[in-house]
Formats: sequence, C-alpha cells, structure tokens
Amino acid sequence: MAQDRAPFDAIDLDSPVAIDKLAAELATKRVVFVGEIHNRYDHHLNQLEIVRLLHNLDSNLAIGVEYFPQTVQQQVDDYIAGRTSEQEFLRATDYFKNWGYDYRLYAPIFRYAREQHIPVRALNVPNELPSAVAKVGVAGLSESQRKYLPREREPADDAYRTRLRGAFQAHGPSKPGDFEHFVEAQLVWDEGMAESAAAYLEANPGRRIVILVGAGHLEFGSGIPKRLERRTHATYAIVLSSGEAIEPHMADYLLLSEKQELPPAGILGVNLEDKNDECRIKSLSPGGAAEKAGLKKGDVLLAVDGQTVKATTDVRLVTWDKKPGDHVRIKFRRKRAEREVEVELAAAAPSLG
Repeated sequence: MAQDRAPFDAIDLDSPVAIDKLAAELATKRVVFVGEIHNRYDHHLNQLEIVRLLHNLDSNLAIGVEYFPQTVQQQVDDYIAGRTSEQEFLRATDYFKNWGYDYRLYAPIFRYAREQHIPVRALNVPNELPSAVAKVGVAGLSESQRKYLPREREPADDAYRTRLRGAFQAHGPSKPGDFEHFVEAQLVWDEGMAESAAAYLEANPGRRIVILVGAGHLEFGSGIPKRLERRTHATYAIVLSSGEAIEPHMADYLLLSEKQELPPAGILGVNLEDKNDECRIKSLSPGGAAEKAGLKKGDVLLAVDGQTVKATTDVRLVTWDKKPGDHVRIKFRRKRAEREVEVELAAAAPSLG
C-alpha cells in the first residue's frame, strides 16, 4: 500500500533561522518560554541572548524564573532595583539552599536584568511543597502545606505521564502509589509556576514575559505552557536548546549551541557539614587547597575573609565567584584553640568519569 507521505520530516541543520528573524517572530508572542538543562552553561548564554534580543525590540519585558520560590519576591525585587548587593541578594533568597546550582551560570542574566531594570518574577512554589507531595500525595498534606497549592490542577496527559515515568524510574526502587505522588508533585510545580506567571500577566497587561525553566517543564507544552494558556489565553512560543533528544513538536524553536564549560572555580577542596550552628570540615580532598594550608578534618570554620561562618552557605557566599589562585583568610577552631591561615584556592581535580 503506497504511503501518502514520507514517514519523516527533513531539517537542514546548516540553514538556520537568521537571528533577527527569530527575534521578530518571538516578539509576536506575549510569552516566550526558554528551556534549559540546569548545568549547561551554553543554555544560560542562549537564554540571556533571547532576553537581550527581545528587550531590544520591546523594553516592556519581564523575566520569570524557576530558580526562586514566590515567597522571596521582595528580595528579588530589592536586588533588581539596586537596593541590595549581589551577596545580600544571594543570602536573602537563600539561593544556595533553595536552588544550589553554580550561581555563575545565572549571574549574567540577573546582572543584565538589574542593569536594564527588567522586572524578575519568582515563579516557583516553596521547595518543601513538591517534596512533601512526592512523599504523601496532595491528600496527605497538612493544612499549612496546602495553602501554597495552586488553585487549579489539571491531570497530566498520557504522553506527559509516559515521560514522567521515565524520569521516575531513574530514581530507583519504589513502592505502590509512589509514581502517582511523583506526578502530583510535578503538576504542583507546573501549575504553581503557571499560576504565578498568569497572575503577573493579569496585573501587568502591557508586559511580555520570558520564562526561564528546566526543559522538562516545557517539552510539547504539557507542563507549564498549556497550563498558562488555560489561564490567560496568551500567545506563546517554546524555545529549547540542543542537548536533549529531538522529537517532532517538542518545541517551536531549537537553538543549536556547542556545549560550553564555565571557567574553573577556585575551591577550598573540603566537604563541609553543618551541626549545632557550626560549619565543620567533614573531609578534605587529598592535596587540595585546604589540606595544603594545614586545615584538618574536624576543624570548625569561624570566618572566611572576615565574614562570619555558621553554616556551609556562609562559605559559599564568600567563595562562589573566586578563581584558582585567589587567596582567602580562614579563621577556624581546632579543639579549643582559634587559628587563622591563608588558603590559595585551586581548581577542582579533573573528573575521571
């Protein structure tokens, strides 16, 4: 039996859409979703470029991000408005606890938003909520937990459930009912971010928004896009970057970019643990910067470059932008004696994987 058409579509990867044409097409949409694999530096550079292109065409633009819960919106506003420093912003939003990915991946986006006075909307639900739903389901939540649930939650379509099952099975053994709770948790994320974005669009009828989130929330529109459209009927486009398996209809545009690595970070070479309001060295990398400086397992860190340390986050706040060869002063306690050393930070050892 003859086929009506070929069982595939051919795409010439050497004939890309011109960047100005892409920008013009995206500018016809009120919402542009730009996905990411969280640790891909090139994906974040792509996101920044899309934001720049659209802002050049229409300055009445906002950015929505997955990286912060809605509860820290004021702290995000304070940084974008220039009322707080970058370090104060990271501390106030508890970035390293709430998100945790290397902030150098995201810093250029937030700095550009601050320079250009582009509002940034914290879209996510509190971190604890999806985790709780994944354990006990929505029905098992306490009253205090339920107050953060999105008001509307529509079921996942069959294709989305299939994709979620693949992600779920990668987590290892499970009990009966765990997968349904996993799906519920994903929908709390999707619907929560869609609800937050919809509220912003309703309150700001003249604005467009670029939404930066993990690609899994966007593929085929099943996660956030269709749930935002259900609430607002806003026109939208989905932009993904290379690195995922390419399938028909998964996005409106695919950005082909070579994988890039962040420049090496300057690290102490320690594994830290928080206990009783103290930050203690749990282990050291053999031959690492801290070991070379004389620090030992069990030492309690008291200050880094004059900044008081009570938790691992305090160390990360001081060192996140350091480079190999930079020096930091470490004040620490060993047994009952307080001491101080200077540490020359080193690059991480090459991965053997």
